Amino acid sequence: MRKRFARREDLGLTPAEYRVLARLDSPARIQRFLDATPANFEPHGDTVLSVREVLRQRRAHCIEGAMLAACALWIHGEPPLLLDLEAVQDYDHVVTLFRRNGCWGAISKTNHPVLRFRDPVYRSLRELAMSYFHEYANRRGEKTLRSYSRAFDLRSVAPRLWVTNGENCWEVAETLDEIRHYPLIGRRQARGLRTRDRMERRVQRLRDHPPPAIVRERWAQQLAKARARRRARDQRGRSPASVIRSITRRNPS
Repeated sequence: MRKRFARREDLGLTPAEYRVLARLDSPARIQRFLDATPANFEPHGDTVLSVREVLRQRRAHCIEGAMLAACALWIHGEPPLLLDLEAVQDYDHVVTLFRRNGCWGAISKTNHPVLRFRDPVYRSLRELAMSYFHEYANRRGEKTLRSYSRAFDLRSVAPRLWVTNGENCWEVAETLDEIRHYPLIGRRQARGLRTRDRMERRVQRLRDHPPPAIVRERWAQQLAKARARRRARDQRGRSPASVIRSITRRNPS
């Protein structure tokens, strides 16, 4: 479906759903809507929610927010384009593209102070992708962004698969993984990257929306298991006498 303007009937949305998206008539308004939408922490497993499900459940992570933003742009006559940012030892990130005066900008759903909206000042998709490079880092502070995709036009996918799908939109996620990606840096450059400093890591921990209790409990369990594995690994490399001294210090008589 290559129509310039997406009508409600084309998308299969209800009048109420369509009205919500029709009010989002600029990238800035779309971004404000996504910022106000709680983050999807996937408490019950991985999801790729459709536009309808994001509106219904009032939660979204990056690709889910990107599809909603693309749908809103399409309603107002702009192509629904996605860009995949591919990382190593980290999560990928997906943004929605828009263009003004020949330059690219991006709408981004994220829960952190990094990887956010980009003003339309970038002359190429590579320039835009590189604007995310320095702040794209994992929990160890390692810079992880390595490549970016070509612009993916969601008009090549039936709306029932990403706009009104009542189940997960795995087809869109898999297609984004499979389309052509372009490298941003070489191996030698990757080996020389500096990790982010203490201040940058501290800022990166800020969040727009707090995780629900069920997610906090899961994280606490994962952290406890990781610490237990680390202690077991450390003790395997120590002499029996040092292990006994450590236990004695923790449990004095």
